[in-house]
Amino acid sequence: MLKQQLRAISSLLSSITLIGICVGMTSTLLSLRAAIENFGTLTTGVIMSAYFIGFLFGTTRAPKDIRRVGYIRAFGGLAALAAATILIQAIWVDPTVWFIMRFLTGFAISAIFVIVESWLNTMADNKNRGTLLSVYLVLIYGGLVAGQLILGVADPSGFIAFAIAALLINLALIPILISVTVEPTTHEAKKVPILSLLRLVPLGIVNAFIMQACYAMFYGIGPMYAIYIGLSVGEVSLFMASFILGGMLAQAPIGLLSDRFDRRVIMAVCAGLGSVMALILSQLGASVVWLIYLCVCLFGASVLPLYSLGMAHTNDYLEKDQMVGATGAIIKVGGVGSIIGAPAVAALMQFGAVNYFFLLIMMLTIIVCLYSLYRVTRRAKADEQLTSSYAMLNPSQTSDELLTSLVDEHEYQVALAGQESETEDTKKESSPV
Repeated sequence: MLKQQLRAISSLLSSITLIGICVGMTSTLLSLRAAIENFGTLTTGVIMSAYFIGFLFGTTRAPKDIRRVGYIRAFGGLAALAAATILIQAIWVDPTVWFIMRFLTGFAISAIFVIVESWLNTMADNKNRGTLLSVYLVLIYGGLVAGQLILGVADPSGFIAFAIAALLINLALIPILISVTVEPTTHEAKKVPILSLLRLVPLGIVNAFIMQACYAMFYGIGPMYAIYIGLSVGEVSLFMASFILGGMLAQAPIGLLSDRFDRRVIMAVCAGLGSVMALILSQLGASVVWLIYLCVCLFGASVLPLYSLGMAHTNDYLEKDQMVGATGAIIKVGGVGSIIGAPAVAALMQFGAVNYFFLLIMMLTIIVCLYSLYRVTRRAKADEQLTSSYAMLNPSQTSDELLTSLVDEHEYQVALAGQESETEDTKKESSPV
């Protein structure tokens, strides 16, 4: 059964792998090119944050647009938009143009994730949904790693690297446009206010905000930091690839541990190890490249699973009808953290605090570690933790099931009122006169 489903969605998985390669290339490519063009770290941080602004906007707006035009046509249009924005950045090397294009790229990529993950959830059932999503996420991480390696042999100062990224997106159109899979449908979900979630599961909100800020810092400013300490362009690509590879390899083992033990303890251990790795990395220079790669890999293995751990921990304390809405709220909070993260660390580096890049990340992960341990002392472990088992989630990633919670509350209430009205009419018709 699983093999048949994998064959049925092979075209979909092929498309998203190519998209993952492109996403892995563009973030590092733009950071390197910005350094070459002397944009400055603060300007670069603001440009990089535009992607997350667009991503957050896409998660709130794209589901409505997709419902109007359909999933296949939406995928085609969004992929074309993403390819065009990348090419425009190669033609007009200007901070303002890059900010606008980076915003549009984030919007397009977030909407593409909506389409792909909705498709996967439609094809899956309760017995194999976790397996299918795991395959999907491994391909995403594999694509991100491959994107870094491709960038290592392409000159970021020229046009070719941008052209390769745009070409990959266009190639991603082919498998999904010839797919015969039925388009997925969407369902409404119960909305959960962020303040209510903060009172109910504060660790989930704090973890999402801090970790997404850390991810934005590393993806957006990490390549510039690597250049500052003396790494070449090829070494920078391996630097970034090592981080992603570590997270890819550690996701599943750490997830299994979190299903068996208190997730908050696992979160504290991961954040603590991430802090140690960040401290070591802050003291390393280009003379020990192999050690940098090893530590960055361990750093990624420690911090990348934290977002998924926090999501699973949040669901441990929620009712079934709250989970989708709560995830939407966490996506919003994490999006705000992503928007703030890159410009914040870039501002520090702009004013001479370059050496504090990893030290700042260390401080943030220490906060997650200590707060996780504090929450252990304030509340008992969830009684039915295994019922909301850990699922690998890519940071800043969305799905249609998650995003239905972001649809206007007014629309949901109108639909609910209509259903109640129909029920009342049925009762009147069936009642004796």
